[in-house]
Amino acid sequence: MAVSINPYYQSSVKRILDIVISLLLLFFLLPVFLVISLLIILTSGWPVLYIQNRVGKNKKNFRMYKFRTMVKNADRLKARYVHLNQAPTPMFKIHNDPRFTKIGKWLSHSGIDELPQIINIILGNMSLVGPRPLPIKEAQKIPNHWDWRFEVKPGLFSYWSLSNNRHESLTKWKKLEKQTLEKGSITHDLRLILTTAIRQSKKIANFKQLS
Repeated sequence: MAVSINPYYQSSVKRILDIVISLLLLFFLLPVFLVISLLIILTSGWPVLYIQNRVGKNKKNFRMYKFRTMVKNADRLKARYVHLNQAPTPMFKIHNDPRFTKIGKWLSHSGIDELPQIINIILGNMSLVGPRPLPIKEAQKIPNHWDWRFEVKPGLFSYWSLSNNRHESLTKWKKLEKQTLEKGSITHDLRLILTTAIRQSKKIANFKQLS
C-alpha cells in the first residue's frame, strides 16, 4: 500500500523549525547534558556517548548519537541475549536488558538517552519529527515495500516512539510510522513534541514504581 507523504516533510519551513528548536533545546539543556555526562563517567567510565551507524534519508548512513546506557561491549554481547528479545524481528528490545549500566535503565526509560540526537538534527542528518532511524542490520531486513520511510529524514519524535506498546508487532510499527508521515505542519510537529515531553516527564516521575 502506497504511503502519502505530506509535502511538509520536504519543505524549508520544516528545516527552519528543526534548527530553531534544536538550538534552543541545546542551549537550555546544556546543564542537563553536563550532569548526565558526569553521572555516566562516575558510574561506568568513558565513553559518555554511544555512536552507531544508522540509515537515513535516501538510505544514506550517518553516525547517530545517544548517551551510553549499556556496558562498553554491549554490541558484542547482543548475540548472547537474542533469546530474550521481546520485539518481532527485525526489531530488538529487552525492557530489562541485562546490559544496562547502573543509570542506563533510567536513561533509556526516560528517553533522556536520545537527547544528543539534537546534534544530528542541527547537522541535518535527522529531523525533529519523522520515522525513527534504523540500525543498518535492521534496515537491511525490512521489505522493499517499506522504502517510503527512507524518503524523508528520520526523526527524534514520531507516533511510534510515542506509543507505549510500539514493540507489539510489525503491523503496528508500520501503521504508526505511516501515520507520522501522512500528517505534517508546524503545529503538528509542536503538538507531537509537547505530547511526548509530557508523557516522558510522567514516566520519569513514576520510574521507581515502574521499575
